[in-house]
Amino acid sequence: MTTLDSQTTTDELPRWSVSDLHESFDARSFADAMDRTAADAARLEAMFDEHGIRAVEARPVTAADGTAADEVVVALNAFREHTDLLDAYLYATTSTDSYNERAEALMAEFDMASRRQRPLIARFAAWLASLGVDQLATVSPQVAEHVGPLEKLAARAEHQMTEDEEGLYAELVGTGSGAWGQLQHVVTSQLTTSVEMPDGSSPSLPMAAVRGMGSHADPAVRKAAYDAEMRAWPTIAATCAAAMNGVKGEANVVNRRRGWASPLDASLFANSVSRATFDAMHDAVTASLPDFRHWMRSKARLHGHDGPLPWWDLTAPLPFAPAEISWDDGLGIVRNAFGAYGGQLAGIVDRAVDEQWIDAGPRPGKGGGAFCMPFIGDRSLVFLNWSGSVDAAQTTAHELGHAYHNIQLAHRTPLQRALPMALAETASIFCETLVVEEGLQRLEGRDRLALLDTDLQGTNQVVVDIRSRFLFETEVFTRRQRRTLGVSELNELMLQAQLEAYGDGLDQTTAHPYMWALKPHYYGSHFYNWPYTYGLLFGLGLYAQYRLDPERFQAHYDDALSRAGMNSAEELGALFGFDVTDGAFWTASLDVARDRIAAYDRLAAEVA
Repeated sequence: MTTLDSQTTTDELPRWSVSDLHESFDARSFADAMDRTAADAARLEAMFDEHGIRAVEARPVTAADGTAADEVVVALNAFREHTDLLDAYLYATTSTDSYNERAEALMAEFDMASRRQRPLIARFAAWLASLGVDQLATVSPQVAEHVGPLEKLAARAEHQMTEDEEGLYAELVGTGSGAWGQLQHVVTSQLTTSVEMPDGSSPSLPMAAVRGMGSHADPAVRKAAYDAEMRAWPTIAATCAAAMNGVKGEANVVNRRRGWASPLDASLFANSVSRATFDAMHDAVTASLPDFRHWMRSKARLHGHDGPLPWWDLTAPLPFAPAEISWDDGLGIVRNAFGAYGGQLAGIVDRAVDEQWIDAGPRPGKGGGAFCMPFIGDRSLVFLNWSGSVDAAQTTAHELGHAYHNIQLAHRTPLQRALPMALAETASIFCETLVVEEGLQRLEGRDRLALLDTDLQGTNQVVVDIRSRFLFETEVFTRRQRRTLGVSELNELMLQAQLEAYGDGLDQTTAHPYMWALKPHYYGSHFYNWPYTYGLLFGLGLYAQYRLDPERFQAHYDDALSRAGMNSAEELGALFGFDVTDGAFWTASLDVARDRIAAYDRLAAEVA
């Protein structure tokens, strides 16, 4: 098995365990859980019909309405509690082994049963809008406890198709965008390619491992990995293009029939972010792009380039940075930073290791990237593709930040803890920032510069690269209204978006035309990318507040995290004293990055 660093191979890296829920797919408990999903869905359907939960004429609420609302909210929470857990159990296998056809089949069977709630949610939204959430709260204790999520659900009723159309779409999505997204996952997770290494060897590696070489210390290895990517992606690009067209075509039709003015409006609503807040952030990001381009050119000089930075050096460590770090050392970096913060966060690294939360290493059939999903109780499952770099350690901190957020949400009901993505990034970015700041406080000279470099790489990705993704996706949505797009056109759009975002900071002759094929974010939720930028900048704002008054911050931080599924972005910001509709907030967060770029320049001049 390929060595990732001098001490750890992919075979030795930890893998998560989910056997405490079900021993295997053959376990009786698993079969019962699958059967229960369908049975509970049928009971929900009968309950909705019994109580007439659908659009009705506006009228004063009654005690009977309160009883119906109580039963429905309790039943929906119970259904989601069960299906969220079973979904995580199945996804623990499909995300790490796309060759497991039985797991894929079971996931498809589960999806068909669990999707039966979707038309019921649309009916519930219409019923809530008809009677009014505030009015129902006076006769229903359950509604009173779920006002925030239910008000958002009621607002959704304005953008729904007819009851029959929503029901039909819920049935068809599994053979439409859901199937297209799954196809992209399977073909990309199974993609392998030979890398022509500087030593003359040509190992065949899974794409996640190849992409991990982008942070390798040897520039010849980084360039070899980039070249391998450019040979590999065209072999599956047509398949990914078909998937892209399927997902975006469906989204355009459904958004139009639901009355959304644009896909972005639908995305903003789903993320509980207002247009005013988004525009303020967008404008601040646009103003910051020249600063990041300046940093890329500074980084290029440290790598011996006279002009802009080539793509294969975007995430490269500096030439004098530690070549590799072991898995244990990476965990140590995170453990130390979290320990300095204290509380529950201090022990989360050891808990995650001891309780087998983490699946760390890349391997054939495993998807790329990283994520965290809630599991049993306040436990999470953490998905990584460890590459032996400082950046990989920061990614570990990021995903464990999500796990910390899940701990704070564990006492909430499923309806209360359904996080919009923009608000779901709050704790993860904050935890990642803790790691960076802990290192900056103790390091000097070249070591400090190397850490700043790693941090700014990540910030550059979330601000600049995600701007390119937003530009690309916007244009794809627009063109897909008229026709399908081929591989060449998708490549051209990707390169144009990278030119607009990276500008003269990137050597445009090395830009990556296939980024649209490899990122799963395009094949699920619409405009999945921009919330990462929101999360980064909001997290930086949180850290600034923490530094000003740590005790006061910690006193209300956990409770605020637990409310992220119950408040809008503006309401959550207000809990921390932020006005996120004001461009000054976003500019102040980006000033943190600007200060780090200035420090980078000073240190770079010293070591030159």
